[in-house]
Amino acid sequence: MKDPTVRGVVHLIEETKTFGQKGFRKRLVVLEQSKGTFTNYIPVDFLKDACDEVDGLSVGDEIEVTYRLGGRRWQRDEASEAKYFLSAEALSFRQLAGGKSPDHGGFSGVDPNDALAEAAQDDVPF
Repeated sequence: MKDPTVRGVVHLIEETKTFGQKGFRKRLVVLEQSKGTFTNYIPVDFLKDACDEVDGLSVGDEIEVTYRLGGRRWQRDEASEAKYFLSAEALSFRQLAGGKSPDHGGFSGVDPNDALAEAAQDDVPF
């Protein structure tokens, strides 16, 4: 089965954030899609080494991102309510308009499943 894609215009590029003792890295890119009477804002996570691939992007670039949905359950302790989180993890992207580099077909050395396992060892709620 082919991984899903989403197209949009880059609305926001956050700085890379580092979590936990092992230095798990995450960078958020928000895509904007105009849908007639409303606008969709779609957050996409770039993990580990893929954070650096975003450096060539600028706000206003039109891109297509291949992603994988990830979900996580988080509960502080047995007595607290469980919370569930959903994220779109970027596997690759290509620029459709704007920017300098036309294609980032895959991120070398990044396996989203490894990133999830590493993140699961840290006490962060995502």
